Amino acid sequence: MIYLILAILSSASINIVMRLSNGKVKNKIGMLVMNYVMCTVLSAAFTGFDNLLPKVPELGETMAWGVLDGILYLAGFVLLQLNIRKNGVVLTTIFAKLGLLVPMVLSIFLFNEMPSPVQGIGFALAIVAMLLINFEKNTETVKFKAGLVMVLLAGGACDAMSKVYNFYGSSALNDQFVFYTFVVALLLCVALMFYKKERPGKYELLFGLLVGIPNFFSARFLLKSVDKLPAVIVYPTFSVAGILVVTLAGVLFFKEKLSKRQWMGAAVILAALVLLNI
Repeated sequence: MIYLILAILSSASINIVMRLSNGKVKNKIGMLVMNYVMCTVLSAAFTGFDNLLPKVPELGETMAWGVLDGILYLAGFVLLQLNIRKNGVVLTTIFAKLGLLVPMVLSIFLFNEMPSPVQGIGFALAIVAMLLINFEKNTETVKFKAGLVMVLLAGGACDAMSKVYNFYGSSALNDQFVFYTFVVALLLCVALMFYKKERPGKYELLFGLLVGIPNFFSARFLLKSVDKLPAVIVYPTFSVAGILVVTLAGVLFFKEKLSKRQWMGAAVILAALVLLNI
């Protein structure tokens, strides 16, 4: 459970740093590049610079999983930005959060991890809570319906990769898997930055490196979490607890005001967390 708690806190820290960067960062791709630079350096350090290419039979398979995960990382970001531009931030956020349905469905049908009836109620409450917190009456008009489905699938598939690799890959190469993921995401993001002809400025450098620290630990601890706990508990808890921490941080540190619906959503999250972990 300690790994799951650390993964939640790390994930929430990403959002908090992003919130601090508002109004300062103009080049999102540049910040993302620096984020992946930090993630790559940290993952190399934790793996061991002399152990990045171990001579084991599973190396090629682990690299392949890392390449796929890295592609999903960047695809999720591109789809997120595209949907925000076409469908607005509210609808995009809702569908991105609902991406937890993907690892949940995979866990049930591929890995036979069935939630108990009580946990099933907790999962349903988690979905309700996310809708309550993110949904507003004046929701933007949908202009790109397929894009919303794609952002849900891409984000969910990216999260699910931790469980998929844990099940099919070599647990002895977990650190290498994380390293290859961030290397591929970095290379693809650099290529995108050059394609867009953008360059990171001082704030992109600063906040990108700061975001990279919790981003690396979030991926590392989430992978360790699904190694110790059932995915049907890890993923919904990871998603809704992260929302709760970010919500509380917004109120306490950024003096943000929540609507009655959002306070209700926070209360439902608490109930969902209790049920999910019974």
